[in-house]
Amino acid sequence: MAVTNAPPGYKFTEKHEWVKVEGDTALIGISDYAQAALGDIVFVDLPKVGKSIKQLDTFGTIESVKAAEDLYAPISGEVVEVNGNLSKNPAAVNSDPFGSWMIRVKGINSSELEKLLDPESYRELVSKLD
Repeated sequence: MAVTNAPPGYKFTEKHEWVKVEGDTALIGISDYAQAALGDIVFVDLPKVGKSIKQLDTFGTIESVKAAEDLYAPISGEVVEVNGNLSKNPAAVNSDPFGSWMIRVKGINSSELEKLLDPESYRELVSKLD
C-alpha cells in the first residue's frame, strides 16, 4: 500500500491521526495511509463544539465500505469547530486527507505535541506496515 504522504508541519499518532497547529488552535484529521487502508469513506461521526477531548482518547468514528474505526485525539483540547462538509461529503477525506480536517481544537499543550511523530518518523512507521 505504501501511502506515506506526510507533509511538513504535521505531527502524527501511531494510530494514523494527524495534527497541525495553526496559531492558538490545531486541526485534526487522519493520514493518507489511514484513508487508503479504510477505502471508500461513507460516514464520519465527530464530537460537538465545546466537547473536551484528551490525548489518545476516542473523539469520533469513521466508517468505510470495509470497516468502522475509532478516531483518536493526537492532542487534548476543546473542540471549537467541526468540519461540517464531512457530514455531506465524507469521501472528501479520501481525495484530500490533509485538507479534509475533522475538528479544530484550542487549549493546546505543547508537551503533548512532543510525544507525537514528525513526518519522517511517521513515514518510517508506515513503511514497516506494508
